[in-house]
Amino acid sequence: MAGDVLLARYGGPVEGLERKSTVTDPVSDADRAAEWAIRDLLAAERPGDGLLAEEGSSAEAASGRRWVVDPLDGTVNYLYGFPAWCVSVALEDERGAAVGVVYDPLREETFRTTRGAACELNGSPVRVRAMTDLSQSLVATGFGYGPDRRALQAEVLRRVLPRVRDIRRAGAAALDLAWVAAGRLDGFWERGLNPWDWRAGRLLVEEAGGSVAELQGEPFGLAAANPGLLAALLELLSGQA
Repeated sequence: MAGDVLLARYGGPVEGLERKSTVTDPVSDADRAAEWAIRDLLAAERPGDGLLAEEGSSAEAASGRRWVVDPLDGTVNYLYGFPAWCVSVALEDERGAAVGVVYDPLREETFRTTRGAACELNGSPVRVRAMTDLSQSLVATGFGYGPDRRALQAEVLRRVLPRVRDIRRAGAAALDLAWVAAGRLDGFWERGLNPWDWRAGRLLVEEAGGSVAELQGEPFGLAAANPGLLAALLELLSGQA
């Protein structure tokens, strides 16, 4: 439903454009319309569940369950027509993440899992790659919106780039995590993430046989890879390698 809303507006005139944290952090009517579509569906189908969504929709949980929603991860990409954006939806309960779905409307790809089950891409099981040699690994990252944060991230990038096969920057953390789960990337790290950026993708990685670790320090960040690669990636990110 949210994917249909976004596809209908994709490539058209940008409406309702506003800035959030900085001038490079936009939100548009497309983000809001997609969120409202998800919000209204959940209100009708799961009225007792809570909601936390990027563009401000929220509801208290009476059921002990909460949906965590990014209606459009990769807004800048979407506005530019760059084909890397998605919808991310996760369901939490008292044990943590129970369901994770990342939907890529342009490619008609749905990455989904439930806790304790296989991770699937369009119904077929997927797994993280078995790569354990960091120097041969393709890893992804993302950047914050503030110039000071970007300067710090550039320093980390300068340390990591010579030690890996290559680095990718798609601009949508949920999609990066889904691609780690599906074996399209060996690893991922990023700081400055909010729950809606990673909640679904983290479960995808874990149920695809991967591991996810929270980065020490602030702002909040994650690193994800297969268990045999994650320790080396974390060591490199910490500056100890």
